[in-house]
Amino acid sequence: MSFKVAFIGAGSIGFTRGLLRDLLAVSEFHDIQVAFTDINQHNLDMVTELCQRDIRENGLKIEIQATTDRRAALKDAKYVLCTIRVGGLEAFATDVDIPLKYGVDQCVGDTLCAGGIMYGQRGISEMLRICQDIREVAAPDVLLLNYANPMAMLTWACNKYGGVRTIGLCHGVQHGHQQIAEVYGLEKKEVDIICAGINHQTWYVQIRHNGQDLTGGLLEAFENHPEFTRTEKVRIDMLRRFGYYSTESNGHLSEYVPWYRKRASEIQDWIDMGSWINGETGGYLRVCTEGRNWFETEFPNWMKDKAFVYEAEKRSEEHGSYIIEGLETGRVYRGHFNLVNNGVISNLPDDAIIEAPGYADRNGISMPHVGDLPLGPAAVCNVSISVQRLAVEAAVHGDEKLLRQAFMMDPLVGAVCNPNEIWQMVDEMLVAQESWLPQYGTAIAEAKQRLAAGNLVPTRSYEGAARLKVKTVEEMQQDREAANKNAGEADKGKDRAAVNS
Repeated sequence: MSFKVAFIGAGSIGFTRGLLRDLLAVSEFHDIQVAFTDINQHNLDMVTELCQRDIRENGLKIEIQATTDRRAALKDAKYVLCTIRVGGLEAFATDVDIPLKYGVDQCVGDTLCAGGIMYGQRGISEMLRICQDIREVAAPDVLLLNYANPMAMLTWACNKYGGVRTIGLCHGVQHGHQQIAEVYGLEKKEVDIICAGINHQTWYVQIRHNGQDLTGGLLEAFENHPEFTRTEKVRIDMLRRFGYYSTESNGHLSEYVPWYRKRASEIQDWIDMGSWINGETGGYLRVCTEGRNWFETEFPNWMKDKAFVYEAEKRSEEHGSYIIEGLETGRVYRGHFNLVNNGVISNLPDDAIIEAPGYADRNGISMPHVGDLPLGPAAVCNVSISVQRLAVEAAVHGDEKLLRQAFMMDPLVGAVCNPNEIWQMVDEMLVAQESWLPQYGTAIAEAKQRLAAGNLVPTRSYEGAARLKVKTVEEMQQDREAANKNAGEADKGKDRAAVNS
């Protein structure tokens, strides 16, 4: 088989190298064409050199087309994998630090809450330009596989306004599935699940083993687990109060709802500092920064390490390669995909991007009808969907009124801030991110005037309830294995540990 796969944001070492390994582990794909593109020539060169070495060591003849010319990379591509972070870590820092001045303490800030909304404003603007390039130069039947966050917002914009068939992909369902198997003392392959909702708020509505329904006993099983009772306090509390376990990590989930991070004095009650993903303030920003600094320093040593082996046993759980394999070979793949609802989940809006079970084979991507979510989980999802819809429309049209309404409706922002604080926070974030928000020119000019005029709402210098400093390269060298894993993994929360008590 020969077709072209283009990677946008290929300078992301964790995603690019791993996804390429997954693809080339499929024997039928050893003659495909591969293109990498990124706006950062330096990162692109490093990742290309490393991946080309992997290809060569596995005895394949593929020559990566690496270019900063996105349209050249996209030309005739049948599949496009997108892993961009618009604004990089510079913009990401403002997503975390500015809301802290107003008491909004985020662990991640890339899906919902103040950081996720602004990340969406930057990302959607660029994704629509990417979609235009795809429409004009890629293959007619092209499929965009989006790994970039905020997953639902970007996928929503691409499908509604970008004119490109887009599917959003995440690894959250796989993680929770593994945890559920563990609390029951079973292997993951022994436990069948139905998981449905929206990205990062997907609910395990059915759990079965050998025909027996285990869903009702899940709370007791988690409450008896010695590690998860410390690392997943928010998720277990949500399970206790809403009746179903949610996919996303403790730190992520804590910032999507109004109850667990609204009072600084209570945040430590709900998190664990054994891993950033259990709730550390700005934890994802820290590990991403450390990973970037480590890769920059250690790249020569990475080139000396053993190459990735392209074997089926080495494939990750990321959905992308399996979807392409299903579409191209006909082998059926079942996963959980982010697509326009269109009635799959009956009590969520049809226009929303939902995450639900799906199948990929030669017939395409099929999403079975799920029906109604339980009322409580559906209510949680519907609040987030309202924020997403406002944020998507704001980003597409450069509508600052809708942007401010998205902030107002966000569960955690609304729990912490009053309207005047929200208005000023949005002003600050618009001005700080001016370079990446071309659609907000007039709004940013007016925000600058308001901020310069004085008479501002008081803010504070606040590091958050659980902030850790970024490790230096010298400090990371004390545990090189952990540093290499952090830099090289797309999923930087795969290995989670609890603080021993």
